[in-house]
Amino acid sequence: MATIGILGTGTVGDVLADGFLKHGYDVFRGSRDPKKLAAWAQKAGAKGRVGTFADAAKAASVVVLAVKGTAAEDAIALAGPDALAGKLVLDATNPIADAPPKDGVLPFFTTHAESLMERLARRAPKARFVKAFSCVGSAFMVNPKFPGGEKPTMFICGDDAAAKQETRAILTQFGWDAEDVGGVASARAIEPLCILWCLPGFLRNQWTHAFRLLRA
Repeated sequence: MATIGILGTGTVGDVLADGFLKHGYDVFRGSRDPKKLAAWAQKAGAKGRVGTFADAAKAASVVVLAVKGTAAEDAIALAGPDALAGKLVLDATNPIADAPPKDGVLPFFTTHAESLMERLARRAPKARFVKAFSCVGSAFMVNPKFPGGEKPTMFICGDDAAAKQETRAILTQFGWDAEDVGGVASARAIEPLCILWCLPGFLRNQWTHAFRLLRA
């Protein structure tokens, strides 16, 4: 199986790294400070490795960007655009600003005219970016269980058709239906779903939901 590079040491990185291990992948996690991942590496065993962002990007055939949105562009720079060239990069980030929500609404540092993924794609123009895992909380990213057994919908976008097919296959393993909504610019619509997903949580402490696209 492919080696998955996970850039980021937070909760999203933990959940996705463990999810890929669960499904039989080798996982190489990258951090500015690899020592932060020592406990994870010990738990992961032979199929888990740790190093810098650059180490993970070079070793992996698929890279997952799982850092704070405010750190995403720096993470791409540290990973190295050349190391990402030709590789599927799953972008799980959202452009959440370093400010508290107001009336439950998270502030973004982007506008409706530009997404964070578009910025990232300009930083690494030869990478094959696909937005994924950004419209749900980390607790539901890997094989979520909902009443009735229905699969939730993960909205994805990107300019490379083959990369989106690879992403769809991963999402199927992870228990999701994937809905392709277009090219990189469509991330302008997907990223704000994070704001919508979080609103019931901030307003009513309800965090156990996901989106599902229904068709007539």
